[in-house]
Amino acid sequence: MSTITAAAAYPINSGGFNSPAGQVAYSGTAYSGSFIPALWSGKLAQKFYAATVFGEIANTDWQGDITGMGDTVIINTIPTINIYSYSVGQSLNYDVPAPNTITLTINHGKYFGVNVNNVLELQSKPKLMDMFTNDASMQMKIQIDKDVLYTNFNQGAAANQGATAGAISGAFNLGTDLAPVTLTASNILQSITALSSVLDESNVPETDRWLIITPTERQILMQSNLAQAQFMGDASSILRNGKIGMIDRFTVYVSNLVPRGTAGNAWTNPNGSTGTEASALKRHAIIAGHKSAITFASQIAKVESLQNPNDFGTLVRGLNVYGTQVTQPNGLALLVAAG
Repeated sequence: MSTITAAAAYPINSGGFNSPAGQVAYSGTAYSGSFIPALWSGKLAQKFYAATVFGEIANTDWQGDITGMGDTVIINTIPTINIYSYSVGQSLNYDVPAPNTITLTINHGKYFGVNVNNVLELQSKPKLMDMFTNDASMQMKIQIDKDVLYTNFNQGAAANQGATAGAISGAFNLGTDLAPVTLTASNILQSITALSSVLDESNVPETDRWLIITPTERQILMQSNLAQAQFMGDASSILRNGKIGMIDRFTVYVSNLVPRGTAGNAWTNPNGSTGTEASALKRHAIIAGHKSAITFASQIAKVESLQNPNDFGTLVRGLNVYGTQVTQPNGLALLVAAG
């Protein structure tokens, strides 16, 4: 697109019509008519990560290593160093650390496309541009949140899920597909601490733990002892401030995007849900973990504009590519809840 400079002699009408001389007046900051993809891309990335759940629960250590769809990132995992007993005069053993590798494949992509009448208006008015980037980032967040949770929710260690969870004791019932746990105000805290204990038995660090529940569990929590300020040692009850915060070392997030399904049948990816089967859904996932458990990498690969070939206006489109992988299965736990 050509650059149009601002001048006081020619006003812009409500339709964004430019003067024949190619100059326009703007009762504010002068602007360029050149579409700036980097500006859009930066705004989208900033707003996108601010809105996501997975941006909080997953690590993005390899975020800068991708450039486009089909990229692969080789991740070296930390090898286990053996510890030996020592006695005076003995010969020492020396291990040769051999890290395993995990391949993170950038094999997912989401895009948006909008038709705008005047890119000049879009670039020059921060509120209008914010409106577009806010909505694009939020809609993209919803779709990718669904994908990330559905892809990874049951990929944790076998000892961290099921009716006999716990790598050491096997003493915790976290529910199964055929026998999900029914949560009530009297047992929900016990179930949450069971998830915490399962991670303890897998030697997961206490910091950077997270828990994803649904609005149903949040409502049950409000009926439990957690709602009493004196129980939590807080100055005010969560019934007043509406914030769950942390429970037993978990930072708690509430999401409608967890996988669901009918007991005994396949889990449903919310991306494919039409809403018509809602009455048949009998179980859903409550997911707990450590930030090291899931790796996520994403890139706003392309933001560009082009003239609409079929109508007046300018087409603006953007592509986000991403990949996700469970890199520490011991750091991921699953509770299958009824409902």
